[in-house]
Amino acid sequence: MAHNAISQDELIAKHSSFTTIKRILSYLKPYRLRVAVIIMLMLIVMACNVLIPYMLQVSIDTYVSSKNVQGLIKFGGLLLLISFVSMVVSKYRLLWMNELANKILINIRHELYTHIQTLSFSFFDNRPVGKILARVVGDVSSLQNLLNTCVTNTIPDLFTLVFVMIMMFSMNPKLAVCSIIIIPVLMISMFTIEIKATKLWADSRQKRSNFIAYSHEAFSGIKVTEGFNKEDFKAKGFYKSVSDHVNAFDTAVKVQDLFWPTVDISQGIGTVIVFLAGYFLVKNGSLSSGTLIAFTMYIGMLWRPIINLSDFYTTLISNFSAAERIFDILDINPDIKSDTNALIMPEIKGNIRFKNVDFFYDKETQALSNINFEIKAGQKIAFVGETGAGKSTIASLISRFYDPQKGQILIDGIDIKHVDIESLRSQMGIMLQDTFLFSSSIKENIRYGKLDATDDEIIAAAKAVNAHDFIMSLEDGYDTNVNERGSRLSLGQRQLISFARALLANPKILILDEATSNIDTHTERLVQKGIQKLLTGRTSIVIAHRLSTIRDCDKIMVVSDGKIIECGTHEQLLRQKGAYYDLYMAQYSFLSA
Repeated sequence: MAHNAISQDELIAKHSSFTTIKRILSYLKPYRLRVAVIIMLMLIVMACNVLIPYMLQVSIDTYVSSKNVQGLIKFGGLLLLISFVSMVVSKYRLLWMNELANKILINIRHELYTHIQTLSFSFFDNRPVGKILARVVGDVSSLQNLLNTCVTNTIPDLFTLVFVMIMMFSMNPKLAVCSIIIIPVLMISMFTIEIKATKLWADSRQKRSNFIAYSHEAFSGIKVTEGFNKEDFKAKGFYKSVSDHVNAFDTAVKVQDLFWPTVDISQGIGTVIVFLAGYFLVKNGSLSSGTLIAFTMYIGMLWRPIINLSDFYTTLISNFSAAERIFDILDINPDIKSDTNALIMPEIKGNIRFKNVDFFYDKETQALSNINFEIKAGQKIAFVGETGAGKSTIASLISRFYDPQKGQILIDGIDIKHVDIESLRSQMGIMLQDTFLFSSSIKENIRYGKLDATDDEIIAAAKAVNAHDFIMSLEDGYDTNVNERGSRLSLGQRQLISFARALLANPKILILDEATSNIDTHTERLVQKGIQKLLTGRTSIVIAHRLSTIRDCDKIMVVSDGKIIECGTHEQLLRQKGAYYDLYMAQYSFLSA
């Protein structure tokens, strides 16, 4: 799906209903033993229920007609015992079935979340976060309804339907044929409705996904909305998004609701046919009264699973698109993944080399063209240039968030395309301009760099980057909760915490992508010593617009339009009076003005 906007419906791969159902049921495989036990209990319940009308026929034709009260009492006691066994077994069957369905849904949701984490940045580049959340939360919840209905009711109903028809045909084939003669007409009607309803429910899911995506973006940008006084504008957009979802849902429900009149009419016609046929058979003496009464009970038992199966069918149609949307994500292969025989990256020394690298974000957009450079282990290198020149793209390629379409990227002489991604990224650290903090304590946010770090190590890292003093000035110190994205802290404070987190991780290669752009001049002076400690002993790549922060770098590369046009130290580049000189003088003039 290319560049999916919030209001744009997603393109979902379509599969046959049989394929999707088969895939859903494949999640039962790890629970084969429990499924076998549940099926055994199910058969016991089915046998008990199906036997009751037959035993009633026997009691009427044998004991009632002969006025054998004693035999009738014994037979009645047996019927009560069978009913009690059916009730107890049915209780445990339903309990274990629901537990099994919930376990399967947990597995599906966890598999979906885990799989999404493996997907490349291009997946997230092309999808609003709200639409991804709609898959993980809304669609899986809808699938839970489908799976619960399937496991709890549909399988038992299918067994009941088969057993009842066997009993009916064994008792009186003619009356049995009359009982099911209307069913083919019902199936044709339901299939016709299903074709239309499936498309409408898929559209409803799309509009629901758009609505969630709009809501997520609106709340994420609430400060911009209020800052520009655009609440009414966003409210109108929200109302339209909700209205589209409601209209699509209502249309789907109206078509789906045609199921029930169809089923009710079919049941009524089928029952009338059976009673008329039964009347003439009893009148002709070819059918006993007990058999007719038993058939009357079997008719109810026949149509109850048909109604339940119709209910499942409507549930299947209304939630089928949810399953397709889940499997659509699960079927996406990561663009960036470790090879089957990928090398485990040895301990990184820090030598980095780009050889003839070209990179395209898409067919029309070339971000890098024939990039060649080498960084020695332990060097501090800076990339500068105008916005969109390709600086951050170079950093993303080093971390292997993307692979180049042409050329090689070597670390310590090893092509990173052939190494295990986890073994590579575990030795690297990247700090972005938009520092992300999780909605937990400051201590836990710093510990994210090293999950087994002690409190003393966390404090030492914070002190090294001069974050300790401001942290201790907060009401709960290191245990202060920072709220989602760190909204309780200033931009500079968030950056200091991210520096402490990076220092704790102790990466062999450190990338600072505009990491100091949000720090004020006073905070910058405080953190410079901490940054020097952070950069010491490791290969460091600094991407910066503020040229005063990179003057002491070992090498500065100027990037323009996807190419490296200048390279040298700060003094060398100033003497050349080229692009770097122009950038530096422009900033100097601006600051001096």
